[in-house]
Amino acid sequence: MKKLLMMMACLFALNAAIYAGDDKPIQVNQLPGNSQQFIQKHFNGIEISYAKVDNDLLDKSYEVIFVNGNKVEFSKNGEWKDVSCKFSQVPNAIVPQQILNFVTKNHQNQKIVKIDRDTRDYEVELNNGLEIKFDLKYNVIGYDD
Repeated sequence: MKKLLMMMACLFALNAAIYAGDDKPIQVNQLPGNSQQFIQKHFNGIEISYAKVDNDLLDKSYEVIFVNGNKVEFSKNGEWKDVSCKFSQVPNAIVPQQILNFVTKNHQNQKIVKIDRDTRDYEVELNNGLEIKFDLKYNVIGYDD
């Protein structure tokens, strides 16, 4: 019985190692509908270099890379998780208004080049490299540079 359990555990571990981090290129029309709408609304007219799906063992995510260096990552349900604009700024319509107001008031002449959200907080990066964390009620909870 111990050998059978050990063999099953090894097979499970091998299967997890094979399928974890399995990135596959996809067509943009294979993204969830709300992801496609997000791209069309906020990045309309910007050429897409490629899109991919990342099938982890217990999760799935999507990533879209534009030819200008912009990148958007989506969760398995198609909601944006991360928007990065290397050579421009994150479109204002993506940033919650309270965060945009804070950055405009307290960091004049700086642009948000990256925004990341998860279940606990938002994090924005400014073009000067400063990172600001906000809780889900948009209160500042920390700075990092």
